[in-house]
Amino acid sequence: MASPVGEDNWVAYVDQRLREAADFETRVNILESFRRAVSAEFGSLKVWMAYCEYFWSLYTDCQPGSDAGWPPEEQQLGREMFTLDLALNLWQEGYEAVQYRLSDSHELWNRWIGLEMELLARTTTEPGIRRITQLFKNRLTTPHSTWDNTSQMFSSFLSEYNREAYEYEMEQATKNAKDAKRLYGLRDQFELKLITAAKSSDAEAQKAVMADYLDWEIRQTKNKKDPAVNFRLCLGLFSRALTGVFASDESTWLNFIVLVSSTHSDVKAGRSKVPTQVVPNMLDVLQRAVHHIPWSGPVWARYILAAEEAGLSFTDIERIKHAATSNPHLDRDGMTGVLEMYSAWCGYLKRKAMDPTASEESVDLAEVGLPAALEDVRHWGKRRYGNEYQGDPNFRLEKILIQFLTEKKDDIESARALWEQLSDIELHANSYDFWLHWFLWEMVVFAATKNKIRSPTPATLAQGLRVPSFATHVFQKALKVRTLDWPERIMEVYLQHCNDYELAETLREGMDTVYKTRKGVAKRREREAAQAAQAQAPYVARAQAQTHDEAMTDAPGQDGSPATKRKREATTEIEGENDSKRPRNEYSSASDLKRDRENTSVYITNLPSEVTQTKIRQFFREYGHINNIDLQKQEGVPAVALVEFRSPEEARSALLRDGKYFGDTVIQVTPATDCTLFVTNYPPEADEKYIRDVFKHCGEIHSIRFPSLKFNTKRRFCYVSFRTRDAANAAAKLDGKALEGGKYKLQAKFSDPGGKQQRQGAQAEGREIHVLNLPKSTTEDDLKGLFEKAGKVVSVRIPRNMAGQSHGTAFVVMETKEEAEEAVAKLDKLIFGNHPIKVEISKAPSSKTTATSRTLADGAARSPDAESPGGLSRGSPSPAPTAAAVDGAPKKPSDIAARTIAVMGIPDTMNDARVRSILEPVVGTAIVKLVLHPQHGGAIVEFGDVPTARKASLAINGVEIEEGKKLRTGTVPELFKQKAEKRVDRIDQPAPKTSKKQSAAAAASLMPPPAIRRPVLGRGGAKRGLGFVGGISKKEADGANGVDGAAPVQAPPASGKTNADFKKMFLQAKTEEGPKE
Repeated sequence: MASPVGEDNWVAYVDQRLREAADFETRVNILESFRRAVSAEFGSLKVWMAYCEYFWSLYTDCQPGSDAGWPPEEQQLGREMFTLDLALNLWQEGYEAVQYRLSDSHELWNRWIGLEMELLARTTTEPGIRRITQLFKNRLTTPHSTWDNTSQMFSSFLSEYNREAYEYEMEQATKNAKDAKRLYGLRDQFELKLITAAKSSDAEAQKAVMADYLDWEIRQTKNKKDPAVNFRLCLGLFSRALTGVFASDESTWLNFIVLVSSTHSDVKAGRSKVPTQVVPNMLDVLQRAVHHIPWSGPVWARYILAAEEAGLSFTDIERIKHAATSNPHLDRDGMTGVLEMYSAWCGYLKRKAMDPTASEESVDLAEVGLPAALEDVRHWGKRRYGNEYQGDPNFRLEKILIQFLTEKKDDIESARALWEQLSDIELHANSYDFWLHWFLWEMVVFAATKNKIRSPTPATLAQGLRVPSFATHVFQKALKVRTLDWPERIMEVYLQHCNDYELAETLREGMDTVYKTRKGVAKRREREAAQAAQAQAPYVARAQAQTHDEAMTDAPGQDGSPATKRKREATTEIEGENDSKRPRNEYSSASDLKRDRENTSVYITNLPSEVTQTKIRQFFREYGHINNIDLQKQEGVPAVALVEFRSPEEARSALLRDGKYFGDTVIQVTPATDCTLFVTNYPPEADEKYIRDVFKHCGEIHSIRFPSLKFNTKRRFCYVSFRTRDAANAAAKLDGKALEGGKYKLQAKFSDPGGKQQRQGAQAEGREIHVLNLPKSTTEDDLKGLFEKAGKVVSVRIPRNMAGQSHGTAFVVMETKEEAEEAVAKLDKLIFGNHPIKVEISKAPSSKTTATSRTLADGAARSPDAESPGGLSRGSPSPAPTAAAVDGAPKKPSDIAARTIAVMGIPDTMNDARVRSILEPVVGTAIVKLVLHPQHGGAIVEFGDVPTARKASLAINGVEIEEGKKLRTGTVPELFKQKAEKRVDRIDQPAPKTSKKQSAAAAASLMPPPAIRRPVLGRGGAKRGLGFVGGISKKEADGANGVDGAAPVQAPPASGKTNADFKKMFLQAKTEEGPKE
């Protein structure tokens, strides 16, 4: 029967055998099973506890007077085998194995010391007291989570058995334990996190905390202070991880193996002061590892290497190799693990044979074993993949065999024949890397045999010049391959080689060959470009017809009504450009753009599930500079990556990797050109889910990018990247689709950053006029009649507040630019209604860093841009909503401040409509006013009354707005101290550093929201006389302004209050709070 794997399986296995135990021999065999268990799961608390408890039960069952029912002869034999000393020694051995498990080692310790004290209580002796005293002292100098309990137990023990030395012993124990408490204090934060994660039953959270803990602990082993203790603590933590949540995690096992291996090297070289006996045996560690993760080729490879380094015999190492090949899990993740293991095995055979003192038997073993291993791998691959398997892309085993044949057997012809066989395989023939390896080998052979005449060319010998003809032959054969991935590189090296080593005739022939090949390659590249252009033609034509900067036209409202909105124009600046506040209608040419994602990216599909960004960068490092990698993984399916290069040329060169092996899988590399759509004119509250629903029938969406709103909150568009061109083409057909019952007309165009044009619209064309200082009684008809003197008026819009009153400004659109200019010349500074009006051509604001929306009396949300072009300045009070102004008078600034809170942690890609749609369901009531501040990563939110604001502050705090991001509430001054998170969507640039203030703000999200004081009758302090008039102190004023996220407002002048005033305030507060439940 195969041995169990994992502490729980071992305990269950032994427990099953315990139930079947009926005689003495079976009990002895169970002890042997326990010994195997603690060896396989070294450091497992469960296994050691079960082992020690079982041995202790055997000791007690064989004692006279036991009711276990053993036959007398077995009792006698048991008393001889299961002695008290052996039982106590086993408890001590178990404790030493688990003592550095900080969180739970006390379970075994408490049981052991309890038994020791029971025995002492039966027979009190001086040696017994000294023994237990020393055990307590040693335990108190070991870091553990229940140190205080251990100290209390020691105190009770001294009080009972050594009262005279109580003070001295306790003082010394406390003094000696300082380092232990300090070391545990450093780790306390991780232990608390593990406890929290365990209580929540969140396995992923436990793994994340444990992984961070292990990384931190590994770094501590390099600390020159307490190196031995730190190393033991690290081993203790690994024992918890590898017998717990990471028992079958390959990465954690490799971390542990590398830690032990590097520590052995450091100790041997004198770089580490860790005692040699503390470092685990490498072979024992690897033996446990291959039982837990038998599919890991790298671990099997290390096992073979460690056995070779330890000097094990060929038979023992061969046994390890057979154990690897006979386990059914080695190819669980494909051929990668198989190749890793066989590479280690072949490397061992080669080194053993090439040793200067190697015996003939070692050479014979390699001569037979290396081809046999190569054949085994071929059969394995064919069995798993059929005829699609073409071998190892890196031909590792073949290179080992070639080296053996070349250097040990001096069989150049056999080695060359192996190169020829490899060149007939398409996988290798298409790789320039293979041909360069072969060429270099031929050159090494040529240099090593320079004193021998090996050239088969008679003409060469006649001229007295030796040339590397075989190396030249490699390039000649390579250039005959029509599908070579990088022929340009081969041609370059070929000519250089001929120029350095060959005769003039061969050099001339080489130049001819390269010239012809270059022509063929050029035609091939033209063909590929033409095919790509043909495939892109319909998309390019559509993209050129429309630009990113088309106006985002909302549904028209009633002219002159407060709900009227101006047409918004979308800006499509590429994220990552500098944030200078240039006019948005000034665009750089396509050549000046810093990034052109649409034409510099490629899709990589069919990637292994364990792939990382680092491996992808290494795979493509020879093809250009990588700006970014968007890697997406889903359980059970191959990973997909969108790789962005610096230039279109580099992206095209990366297509040469299409159909190549990545590990043991063949990947597909396709251009991402014409896979991205510029989408706009969707509802303002639309989020990523909404966009995905719109295009769900078109094809698979890779990603959706929303722009940053830090410097322009009017932006409402996104980029939708599809996995295929067909999906993008299907999505583009939805251009013009009616959304929300025809209220919005969707725009979906192919993204083309190089095709930007000047904006269209009245303002961009210079036909819109901005009129200021108008009488507030002015109507649209008044202005239309006035401006018709200069030409035809297309439209007139007068921004109004929520009460319908004019702001004194207006926007007039003329039919032509010339008419607009004439109107400015005629009407500027004209006296209109006793007001000198200012008339000028309307200009787009350079930036708009805030967005405000209000709720009207009918409950509809309204944008502030209908009120004034610039909106309100931050912190300025909003006019009270119609519903709140019961008496028709506006609320005081202090009233507005009391019902206003600040919400922080809002991503800078989220507009005010989306924020409102998230917050209102949480609060359960309408928001009166919301001012979005993307530059500060938050918003100022005003509610209808103070009680609602209080409840909202509590309800909103901690709400998850995006995955891993939670909102927090606070005061307006706190909001303006924050800075929005800086997003870097590039892997070639360092991540933004987090300041201490930002870290503190993030930590504050875990704290409860600030308390809100309710209005009370009177105030603290000395009792004052009736009708007492007093000023408001600065401290009190500051406190009032900061309540519940209120904006800093100018305090009203101090005034006296009578008892009637206080009574009125009290009654008003009770009315606002409503009946209590």
